[in-house]
Amino acid sequence: MSFLKKSFWTLLKEYTLLTIGILVYVAAWAVFLIPNNLIGGGVTGISSIVQYAVGIKMGYSYFVINAVLLAASFLILGTSFGGKTIYAIILASVGMNVLQGVIPPSIIETLAVQNGKLMSTIMGGIMAGAGIGMSISQGGSTGGTDIIALIVNKYRNISPGRMILAMDVVIILSSILVPSYTSSGDLVPLSEKVTTIVYGLLLVTINGYVVDLYLSGSKQSVQLFILSRKYEQIADAITNEVHRGVTVLPALGWYTKKESHVLMVVARKTDLNFLLRYIKTIDNDAFLSVSSVTGVYGNGFDAIKSRSKKSGDALKSTKE
Repeated sequence: MSFLKKSFWTLLKEYTLLTIGILVYVAAWAVFLIPNNLIGGGVTGISSIVQYAVGIKMGYSYFVINAVLLAASFLILGTSFGGKTIYAIILASVGMNVLQGVIPPSIIETLAVQNGKLMSTIMGGIMAGAGIGMSISQGGSTGGTDIIALIVNKYRNISPGRMILAMDVVIILSSILVPSYTSSGDLVPLSEKVTTIVYGLLLVTINGYVVDLYLSGSKQSVQLFILSRKYEQIADAITNEVHRGVTVLPALGWYTKKESHVLMVVARKTDLNFLLRYIKTIDNDAFLSVSSVTGVYGNGFDAIKSRSKKSGDALKSTKE
């Protein structure tokens, strides 16, 4: 019963923070970006291009495009991630349509229009990046390029922010090929569209930086020592379910003079909370020691860059 309560409150906390992150992300678009005809990256950027071109609200195209990418997340990132992402996509799709008509025009005029496109880009980028970062930290995503970034990040040591930035640049540059209309129906001239592209590049730069800032621990690693009578079950679970390597070390409890085993696990800091919760579900009495480590190299972590052939030949010649 205590385990069920713990799981419920943990799940409630995750979904609450995920909801806040999505609402912050959607509010950034509804308040700062859409009123200024600004374009971002990812599926949201594509949806904004569609809305400015044909008048279809962003929520519809956002949902349809993400439905395709969502299938990939089920296969690669697991059903838990997919479940949270389904919730995030539905909430974001509804929010993008609803908030555009709910937020009072006076607030938008004061916060966004009067401050100009530059300030709207900065404030919108900070809000959107914080929303994405909060969503990713809870195991979810705002969909689109976030899903692609997390898939790549699972197998390669590439930060989500950089992946999102690269894909967003391509989408923003492509917006110049599509006609764009303001909310009043006026065609946006080509010169203004070029300026909008510059603002869009600034937007995704700020967005990607804030995501990495929020997930500042994404490249940090931790080392866990786990002492448990159920060490075999924990080792199998971490290896098969979490897909992390485990080293089993023989140990001797000096006070009890009993032989035991210690598990050593090196993982990303972002995986720490999940690992701790997972271990405690197997053995609530497990003794855990966690420490930060630097310079973790090998499969699944950083790669040691090999010396170039030119520098190697030079070194060889000096030795000779």
